[in-house]
Amino acid sequence: MFRIEEQTAISERQLKQLREYQWLEQTYNVILLGPPGAGKTLLAVGLGIEAIHKGFQVYFTTMGELMQLLKTEDMTRKSQIQLRRLRASDLIIIDDVMYMAMDQREATLFFQLIHQLYERSSIILTSNRSPEEWTELVGNEGMMTAILDRLLHRVEVIHMNNESYRIKHQQKIFD
Repeated sequence: MFRIEEQTAISERQLKQLREYQWLEQTYNVILLGPPGAGKTLLAVGLGIEAIHKGFQVYFTTMGELMQLLKTEDMTRKSQIQLRRLRASDLIIIDDVMYMAMDQREATLFFQLIHQLYERSSIILTSNRSPEEWTELVGNEGMMTAILDRLLHRVEVIHMNNESYRIKHQQKIFD
């Protein structure tokens, strides 16, 4: 079980502010950065679940799943339905952003989605890499600049640089 009191990257006051969801009503984005196991996904999902309980429409996806949906939107009804739900959501959580490099088509599709969501929905992104590194993974500085311009316009970036929760609480079969 995750213990929020062990989280050092975000203060109780900041967490309280996030849980009030004014940022969501004002279409701010949240970017959670840090190494694997730091609690980024857990915090994002926890905020998403609370947002649902407060009446917001929330959509969760990984970057890999999102790319698959975007690439198949013109071909499959399932992708069309999922992306319609995503675009209608108040909060979209995208996990593991820029975990892998994007080709030109994927970057274009991601830009188009971010452009559609801009100032209409809030986005929580989790990533192991800082936005400065994202350009290297896209290979198109202009495209990434346009994406970041929209994502970083109204944003809170939280650096979660604590040690891996999984490693700290590693469980073993043998004593």
